[in-house]
Amino acid sequence: MKKQGSGLDIDLGNHCSKIAFQWAKKTFANRKDRAGSPCLDIEGSFSNIMNFGGIRLGMSSDGIGTKIELAERTGIYDTLGYDLVAMVADDLVTSGIEPVNLSNILDVDFLDADIVDALMSGLHDACNYAGITITGGEIAELGNRIGGYGDKMHFNWCATGIGLLPDNVTPIDGTKIEHGDAIISLRSRGFRSNGFSLLRKIMQSEFGDQWHEVPYDADTTWGRILLTPSLIYTPVIMRLMQKGRNIRGIVHITGGGIEDNFMRILDATGCGAVLDKLHPPLDVMKRAQELGNVTDEQAYRLWNMGNGMLIVLPEKDCQDVIEQVKNAGYHAIVAGHITKASGIILKMDE
Repeated sequence: MKKQGSGLDIDLGNHCSKIAFQWAKKTFANRKDRAGSPCLDIEGSFSNIMNFGGIRLGMSSDGIGTKIELAERTGIYDTLGYDLVAMVADDLVTSGIEPVNLSNILDVDFLDADIVDALMSGLHDACNYAGITITGGEIAELGNRIGGYGDKMHFNWCATGIGLLPDNVTPIDGTKIEHGDAIISLRSRGFRSNGFSLLRKIMQSEFGDQWHEVPYDADTTWGRILLTPSLIYTPVIMRLMQKGRNIRGIVHITGGGIEDNFMRILDATGCGAVLDKLHPPLDVMKRAQELGNVTDEQAYRLWNMGNGMLIVLPEKDCQDVIEQVKNAGYHAIVAGHITKASGIILKMDE
């Protein structure tokens, strides 16, 4: 959502996220002064880490936002679990934390057992894929406090994940990043769970109320292609860590896009980055960008543009890691390098 007028053009979602992050830092600063506080000071982390008698736990909470409307429009509910798990687990693993369990809350206007069964079936499959146990959940009927598209059950869906930092692992927080390190990008397969407010606005403006039924190509519709489930990166990151690869930074590309999320780990050393060989934007992203006359700057700030996760590591380890990623069924390329000078130089697809 944007606020416009008098020359002001602010991405309110990203702006509010930054405010929340600053308040979280202030709260943490107050808490860490207390004797016996379990919280560890991990600057720029995508999740927190707490130490309880030598057992280091990480926790992350997130939801899938307005991507839910795509399920309401298409009647496909069994893929949203992948989006929910990706948002939570892939935040945890950026710090080297192995996600182990997840609890979720489903707020609905009224209960529809068939839709709930489809949602939980997808969550079951996604958690199996990520190696996570579902340890709890809650369904709350909130009546007209919840709305959405169509006349079937409407809902919001969020989760909290808990993970363990292995005994022999130092938290991955960007503090070991060095000038000359390489940056590997893992390719995404869709929009994940970010930027859907803009996408829905574009679709509505271009195609009208039934935009989800408009053909995207000969095989699918816009509704189905935009619902493409998020690729979960946790399994391949855990495989790399278990093989002892020297990973110095991991960036999950969600709200805020490539630049804002990368800066979270670069702040620890003051280094910068050149990203001049990223995966090109997916076709669906380029077409949505053209339909909405979205600038490159805005597109790369709101969407992952084909790049779902970035890994920073020594250049000498690149080819071995890329091969392991390929063997795990993902696709990776060397997308750039770390610089001494601060700031990020981002070469956008032309």
